[in-house]
Amino acid sequence: MKAKYLLTMIVAMAMISIAAQSVMIADELLGTWKYTISNVPPEYESGYMTFEQKDNKMVGYMGQTDKKEMKELTVDQGKVSFATDFEGGLIKYSLTQKGDSLSGSVSTQYGDFPIVAVKEAKK
Repeated sequence: MKAKYLLTMIVAMAMISIAAQSVMIADELLGTWKYTISNVPPEYESGYMTFEQKDNKMVGYMGQTDKKEMKELTVDQGKVSFATDFEGGLIKYSLTQKGDSLSGSVSTQYGDFPIVAVKEAKK
């Protein structure tokens, strides 16, 4: 009986630890990030993305003044993906978070382009 109890406690602690790690990773994403996309026209090369917690859900926006909401935003174990509308098409972002940096690719109808982002310091 003690063995079952011990095993149950170990499994419960492991699940709590995994859940806490996911929350920590998501919390580290919150804030404003300055991004740079390579090999694109200058007007699309850089900008800002913001991640916020709203009603216990992660939401995100592209831009600072004319914010466009991210669609299909998922954050899972340091992987971030979302999409935005652009000129009648859909742009898909696939990023990996390492501390205060994000890197990955942007998929458009014109091809895939590398993207990097650095988290802005809190003001």
